[in-house]
Amino acid sequence: MSAAHLRRGRQAEKVARRWLVRRGLKHIQSNFRCRYGELDLIMRDGSSLVVVEVRYRNTRMYGGAIGSVTRSKILRVGRATELFLRQHTEYRHLALRFDVLAISGTGRARDIDWRRSAFGFDADLPGCD
Repeated sequence: MSAAHLRRGRQAEKVARRWLVRRGLKHIQSNFRCRYGELDLIMRDGSSLVVVEVRYRNTRMYGGAIGSVTRSKILRVGRATELFLRQHTEYRHLALRFDVLAISGTGRARDIDWRRSAFGFDADLPGCD
């Protein structure tokens, strides 16, 4: 990935974090990295732990930011979440929710689409350890 692409992604994550905090979610951690990949944002919404996948696209063409969440991405996010919860047992009692926050456009013309409970993850899928 290009440096510019990574910068835009990090900027989108900052925008998403601020946007979600203004809507009452509490930030726990950003950019949790492990062998399965990265969790963009980990937040708390009342009695729920919310793992937020932040997606950014300049336009909505070809499915836009929401359309870029693939089955393989969902599997990586789910596995990384399992590892996060093994390392952070203080959050295991919370309900778990996977959201997608899709940002399209640039500058002030940004469009934000927040999909709560955008996907689920079945820990019994083959290959999960």
